[in-house]
Amino acid sequence: MRRHKKPKEEADLDITSFMNLMIVLVPVLLLNMVFAQMSVLDLKLPLGDSAPGQPNPEDVAIDVNILEQGFLVKVSVGNIGKVVGDIAKGKDGYNYAELNKVLQEVKKGFPEKRDINLLSMPDIDYQTLVSVMDAVGSYKTVVAASEVNAVLFPEVSLGDAPFENNPAEGAEPAVEASGEAG
Repeated sequence: MRRHKKPKEEADLDITSFMNLMIVLVPVLLLNMVFAQMSVLDLKLPLGDSAPGQPNPEDVAIDVNILEQGFLVKVSVGNIGKVVGDIAKGKDGYNYAELNKVLQEVKKGFPEKRDINLLSMPDIDYQTLVSVMDAVGSYKTVVAASEVNAVLFPEVSLGDAPFENNPAEGAEPAVEASGEAG
C-alpha cells in the first residue's frame, strides 16, 4: 500500500518577542552613544589683506557703561582699553545726543565694526536701555538732500557694568562724601 505524504506546512515565524526587545534596546543604545564631541577654540587670526596698522574688527570691543552719573564709552583693542567718552548726566537726564556723537567718531575709526556692548548697573530702568539702544544703532544724516538713518552699531549685547564702575554690588565707593560743609 502506498502511503501518501502529508505536505509539511511551513512554520510561521513569531518575531514579536524579538521586536519588543529591539524597541527597548535601540533607544537605550542610542542614549548611551556619544555621537561626536567637538571643542571650539576661538582663534582670532589677523586678516591677510588688512593694513598692518589696522586692527582686526573682531579684536575691537566697544563698551558703553550706563551708570547712574552718565555714560562711559570704552574702546578695547586686544587687551588695551581706552576711555573715549565720559558723558555726564544732565538736569534733564541722560545725554543721548552726545553719546551718539561720540559713537560716530568711534565708527570713523572702526568702520567695519557692527557690534557693541551695553553694560548697565542693575537699577537702570528699561526705558533708558531702549533709548541707549536707539542712540547706538543709527544716526540721522543728510544724503543727496534727504535725511536718512546711517548705521552705527546695530548688533547690541547687554551685560552688567564692571565691578569698578558698579558700587551697588557691595563695594565701597572710592571717595566718600563728608557730612561737613566746607
